Amino acid sequence: MRRIFQNSIALVVVVIVMFLIIPLHEGLLDILIITNISISIVILMVTMTISEALEFSIFPSLLLITTLFRLGLNVSTTRAILSYDGTGEVGTAVIRTFGQLITQGNIVLGIIIFFIIVLVQFIVITKGAERVAEVAARFTLDAMPGKQMAIDADLSSGLINEQQARDRRAKIQKEADFYGAMDGATKIVKGDATMSLIITAINLIGGIIIGSLNGVGDLGAVAQTYSIATIGDGLVSQLPSIMISTATGMIVTRSVSDGSLNTDVINQFARQPRAILTAGVVLVILGLIPGTPTLPLLIVGVGLAVLGYMMSGRLERQTAEAMAQPEEPPEADIAATPSETDYYKDINNVYGLLTVDPIEMEFGYSLIPLVDESSGGKLISRIVIFRRQYAQDMGFVIPSIRLHDSSALGTNQYVVKIKGEEVARGEILVDYYLALEPTSPGGEIDGIETIEPAYGIPSRWILPENKEMAEIYGYTVIDPLSVMQTHMSEVVRRHAYELLGRAEVIQLVENLKKTAPELVEEAIPNFLTYANLERILRSLLKEGVPIRDLATILETAVDSLATTKDLDMVTENIRVALSRTITRRFCEHGQLRVVTLDAEVEKRVINSLSKNEQGIYLAMGPDLMQNIITQLADYLKKFNDLSQTPIVLTSQVIRIYLSRMLAQFYPGVYVLSFNEITSDVQIQSLGNITLDSAQARPARKAAAV
Repeated sequence: MRRIFQNSIALVVVVIVMFLIIPLHEGLLDILIITNISISIVILMVTMTISEALEFSIFPSLLLITTLFRLGLNVSTTRAILSYDGTGEVGTAVIRTFGQLITQGNIVLGIIIFFIIVLVQFIVITKGAERVAEVAARFTLDAMPGKQMAIDADLSSGLINEQQARDRRAKIQKEADFYGAMDGATKIVKGDATMSLIITAINLIGGIIIGSLNGVGDLGAVAQTYSIATIGDGLVSQLPSIMISTATGMIVTRSVSDGSLNTDVINQFARQPRAILTAGVVLVILGLIPGTPTLPLLIVGVGLAVLGYMMSGRLERQTAEAMAQPEEPPEADIAATPSETDYYKDINNVYGLLTVDPIEMEFGYSLIPLVDESSGGKLISRIVIFRRQYAQDMGFVIPSIRLHDSSALGTNQYVVKIKGEEVARGEILVDYYLALEPTSPGGEIDGIETIEPAYGIPSRWILPENKEMAEIYGYTVIDPLSVMQTHMSEVVRRHAYELLGRAEVIQLVENLKKTAPELVEEAIPNFLTYANLERILRSLLKEGVPIRDLATILETAVDSLATTKDLDMVTENIRVALSRTITRRFCEHGQLRVVTLDAEVEKRVINSLSKNEQGIYLAMGPDLMQNIITQLADYLKKFNDLSQTPIVLTSQVIRIYLSRMLAQFYPGVYVLSFNEITSDVQIQSLGNITLDSAQARPARKAAAV
């Protein structure tokens, strides 16, 4: 029994659909007609007593159910009218009563009045409700970024807590969903009004034809009989329809209300006694003009004038009382909601404005469902997985990422910031898939051309129905969330070294103390300070070298610092000690595809090294630099075709200097030395950077001199 009650609404909808097929007894039909009118009255009263639309959030679904109920009754009443065989009376008792009420013995007048009612419903109420719902939906969506921004501002200033902010964001999302549903639901009301006109015409014309063929009477009697029934049937259908349409207009205009409609009307008119008093005086003056309907004008005018005068006196008394006894808010409320000026009187709160998030991601409001876990968004869970994976691979824990929407962005845009500054930007289409174009696609797929934001691959935004065909043609199809998450992950990987600060280094060292306390005690601060260790670890992370084996890094640093104070050389020695880690990081299936430098080129690079007070630096001539950059650009195409990480293999002496130079032009290229590769790896050279003739001639000339 309990399960039946829980599914009662679904059963009611099924029964309503059956009305379209199963004939109903006249007595039952009358009860259902009265029930229909009663339900519409209840819905109208509810919409007039609620203070905001979300208090009646089921209205869009209820609108569909009541419309279906009304159409089911229309079909049943049409069957009852058209099946009249000349015995008894046509239609049901309720239909006949309403038909006689509006016709009053005059069929022509009844038809005219009925069509006026129908046109008022169709042109004025339904059309107006549809437009109001459309505008409300658009403006609600447009206002979402501003509301979200206000919530973020209140949260950051301490006016609300996280739970309150979460509740307010959920309410904004529900408002957007509600008004979006109402925009579509009003189309149902419009269709219902149109269908009522069609059914009325069918009842009248079809009834006259069927009555004439069945010999119910002459044409005049048949027309009168079926006209009354048709008008009555249309009226019992239009009354609920008008009330539901009015309720639709009421509910979408409750966004600026503070209470029920009754309360709002009384309070707001009570605040304008002068307007009522002025209207009364104007009517009295008009009543004194000869030729005007004096008595009605004087009665209404005097009534308004007296009402306005009384309301004016009451308003003045309330104002005087309020000024004499000002209401002070409770101390608890003052403490709970301080003003902005009072809040920032505390200098500690001002310092809160200086906080910069290590990683921040802003997005347009169309992307909120991808992030909001209450709406099924999975970005946060994917970030958690990425943080864990990166910690396992690289030995560094990514800081927390702050996610929030921004009204300054386009609806489909997102921005990744590192320490408050934008480092990457992208745009995705939520209702599409991104298809990465293969080298030789098996066919053309329709879509919006774009560039994949993380790797710069030519792509297309395609509709979901084209996903399978795109995969058949060889495209790699990615969902929008994966596109955004991948881009964010690659940006964080590329800038991870910037996120490694002194506090993170200390935390890593403290973690190492648990397993190697003697090593830490020996190394820090006797040989290595936290500042120098931070510089070494940053250098490793910047070039994609994992720092997970912190014990080996510290041991090698201590040994190297015994012979040199140059941190660059210390870092190079650490890289050699981490050769297995580096090999595993860049080697695939026992092979390492690289680009090498010609011996003459390496010699020219070594000759370009200079030394000053800050250390050794590369002072390479522009011709040699241009030659290396140009040749490397050609080889990068081979790496892209093989989907391999671009690697330049060189000697340890120039590795760090060449890496710094190439990073300015090709940040994605890694420079490794021969000493960093284990002996069991098969090295495959994709090319060799050499000196061209223009570079070789000066070299030979110099040698001759």
